[in-house]
Amino acid sequence: MKTSFELTAEFRETQGKGASRRLRHDGKVPAILYGGHLEARALTLSHQKLAIMLDNERFYSTILSLKVGNETQAAILKDVQRHPFKNAILHVDFQRVEENEKIRIAIPLHFKGEAVSPGVKSQGGIVSHMRNEVEVSCLPKDLPEFIEVDLSGLSLNESIHLSQLKIPEGVQLMDLAKEDSAVVAIHSPRAEEPEPTAVAAAAGAAPAEGAAGAAAAPAAGCSTPLSPRRPKPICSANRRCCVVAPRNWWSRASRHWWRPATSPKSPTTSVCMN
Repeated sequence: MKTSFELTAEFRETQGKGASRRLRHDGKVPAILYGGHLEARALTLSHQKLAIMLDNERFYSTILSLKVGNETQAAILKDVQRHPFKNAILHVDFQRVEENEKIRIAIPLHFKGEAVSPGVKSQGGIVSHMRNEVEVSCLPKDLPEFIEVDLSGLSLNESIHLSQLKIPEGVQLMDLAKEDSAVVAIHSPRAEEPEPTAVAAAAGAAPAEGAAGAAAAPAAGCSTPLSPRRPKPICSANRRCCVVAPRNWWSRASRHWWRPATSPKSPTTSVCMN
């Protein structure tokens, strides 16, 4: 059985949140190894070495070699728990691998031929990726490192589905059993909104000036505009200011209700000052 990475681990006897927290404080990562018709074993790994290996894409889709003491066990990575915002690994799950038993693992997709495809080169389309990986089932000896997707013959408004992928012999595509979904497509770019011209900008400025004039008109004649929630002074050009307020308004400064004289039909009143 071919392995690509070798990890050195140690058995751990203490479990629980407190023990795991102390391990992380010492620069180690708690892990677990299960599967293969054997009992699950708790492990510890070096955080620094594990973080370097996790930066390699192949680490997620190849068979690993776990060395614990004098024993060596083939395994695959099943899950990685990371901190929400720190660059820290919290927990790792490994599954044992047997030569005569099939395994299920996610394989990355490698896309090629995007720049020379007719949909991009001559028709001005944009490539949209719906999937970056697929789940497969196979024996360890048939496990591919990645699946290649060729876009060199794809035109505009065309797509490649799961059933069109070239799967190696002995490999079963598990996602295809659910639905034949699209993997990648080439579509037209979204139309950009035209920038406003000088004529349109001038036309938009005219109503704004009219609205400003209408707002200033009640201040000059000291008429009653719409009822605001709080009094606002409105001053005209001749320095004549009006305060428009509702009929009952609580004044925090004087700690009493302000009830100015107003007609019963008007919900607001205007108090003008020279």
